[in-house]
Amino acid sequence: MASRLPLRVYYDLLSQPSRAVLIFLRRTGIPHVEKPVALRKNEHRSPEFTKLNPMQKVPVIEDNGFVLTESVAILKYLATKYNTPLFWYPQEPMKRAKVDEYMAWQHANVRYHTAKVFILEMLMPRMTGQPVDEMKLTKALSELKGTLDILESMFLKKQPFLCGDEITLADLLAICELMQPLGADRDILKDRPKLIAWRNRVQSALGKTFDDVHSFLYQLRNKARL
Repeated sequence: MASRLPLRVYYDLLSQPSRAVLIFLRRTGIPHVEKPVALRKNEHRSPEFTKLNPMQKVPVIEDNGFVLTESVAILKYLATKYNTPLFWYPQEPMKRAKVDEYMAWQHANVRYHTAKVFILEMLMPRMTGQPVDEMKLTKALSELKGTLDILESMFLKKQPFLCGDEITLADLLAICELMQPLGADRDILKDRPKLIAWRNRVQSALGKTFDDVHSFLYQLRNKARL
């Protein structure tokens, strides 16, 4: 009988969905091997990685020859295959549908707008040596405000977490995206006490793993303050 290879996860800590997958693997105790891929060094464009994922993006998992490349699909797969605690991805149809609803919505909303702010305020100035385009940043922040309004009123409402009384994959994806602008020392939730309280609950539920996986982002924030 062929021996089973350990699950491998390819990631970069500057990638929001990479952080979500990494936190999930560590918190649930799924045995895995971590394989960092430095995007800033173009390691995602290497022939070896491109063969694994032709889209040249992270995260990627390789589970005994089975390769999966999209973060939402990866999280659902891990939660179902490895019998993780049911609160992450509930089996009850309506509860699961609410988690799926958020995960379908977030790509073009929370993910898109938080990433745009980070790119404009941090990545583009570093890559080009040019100052921040304040007009574009102001527009991006205005668009982000609309997304945060919906996140708060439609998803969080008056419940502890985005999909109910317990943390789910939706909260995990959301928190990693909402942390991204912090790399430019911008706390996008600072004037939103309801979302701050939610963030504190999520961070508390994730424990030390949360800070460990966000350590690189904290380093960027500290540099931005100099």
